[in-house]
Amino acid sequence: MDTAIQSSSVSKGSLWAGRVISGLVVLFMLFDSITKIAKVQQVVDATVRIGFSASTVWGIGITLLVCVALYVIPQTSVLGAILLTGYLGGATAANVRASTPLFNTAFAVGFGILIWLGLYLREARLRALIPLRG
Repeated sequence: MDTAIQSSSVSKGSLWAGRVISGLVVLFMLFDSITKIAKVQQVVDATVRIGFSASTVWGIGITLLVCVALYVIPQTSVLGAILLTGYLGGATAANVRASTPLFNTAFAVGFGILIWLGLYLREARLRALIPLRG
């Protein structure tokens, strides 16, 4: 399905709401991945606190960056959303295991919801696959 056909079956309001939500998610995830790749000390410390070794931080950052890139590209956005969901599932599990404050876990779950909400609002094929009926 080409972009013109896809855009015509999604209202302008939904399309822009989806773009804004997805854009905010992408900005946060890019910030998170870059701070991991740069090995910002606070980020390394936080990663170690939840049970990962400091040597894994760079690889986690690269993995997140690849997932975000796939999410941003329209042709691979669903794959990117699936991979980001897995990434955030791992973050949720690590935070629960480390007994971090509930906010940390809720934050990861909330971002997972926003990833799919943004995509759902802007992607007609996803709406066709998962129709919400009111």
